[in-house]
Amino acid sequence: MKGKIQVGYLVSYDYELLKNALPTTYKDADTIFLAIDINRNTWNGGSFTIDDSFFEWLNAFDVDKKVVIYEDDFYVPSLTTMECEIRERKMLSEKMGIGNWLIQIDCDEYFVDFKKFVSDLRKYDSYLESPLKKTIQVAAYWIILYKYTPNGILYVDKPAKAIFATNNPEYIVGRRVKGQVIYTNNIVLHESLSRSEEELRFKFENWGHNKETNKEFLNKWIAINENNYKEYKDLYYIEPERWKKLGYFPTKDMTAIKNIVEKSRRLNMSEAKLAYKNSEQWFKFLLK
Repeated sequence: MKGKIQVGYLVSYDYELLKNALPTTYKDADTIFLAIDINRNTWNGGSFTIDDSFFEWLNAFDVDKKVVIYEDDFYVPSLTTMECEIRERKMLSEKMGIGNWLIQIDCDEYFVDFKKFVSDLRKYDSYLESPLKKTIQVAAYWIILYKYTPNGILYVDKPAKAIFATNNPEYIVGRRVKGQVIYTNNIVLHESLSRSEEELRFKFENWGHNKETNKEFLNKWIAINENNYKEYKDLYYIEPERWKKLGYFPTKDMTAIKNIVEKSRRLNMSEAKLAYKNSEQWFKFLLK
């Protein structure tokens, strides 16, 4: 029997964004787990609350009863924020069940076509038979949503690799494991930075990269708008040169943005490039 499609979300201070994320995966997932700190602590020891209206929305949305709320103590004061993140992800994956496809998504990540991603995963179901013997990780590509403007959304003008699924959750950094990467032509809109200044400051204090964030990032982010964004470059929050420039979606509607992305050759990976990257990975791990 082939493994299940198990989806896990880490739910914290940005829980409201799950209302955008959950509908993109709900139909094609077997089970969806929501990991929530039982004491409402962040990985840095900060606190957050979840309004009762969110759970009312969730109960109404979950018509097929696929959602499992997994509450546990995910904050350990003696660990760094990244160590807390890795620990929570491992605990969540164990709850989801080894032997299944373990797909972890954040509340601010919206798949353009999750059904296609699942179809791509199913090509590699053989890796679920003995998951601890051969670890693999499956990547899609982020389109990073950088900042809301009065009339649209600025985004990083180059897709970025992101790991979403594995058969063996021995995470070393975030969702990454030590194992072969399988690249797929799937796009995920990542609302990582497109928030209010207050929300972004809170995130930078409490997420897994809080010790790595470039201190000059926020000043540049505040200054950029839809009229001057072409004047700025080197925009990444850790190593600035990794994000060279921004693009602009002239709408804030996520469905409209998904349609733009699907039709854009520049924002999708070519089959030739995917084939090259996958063959490179295959040879790299051939004898491992």
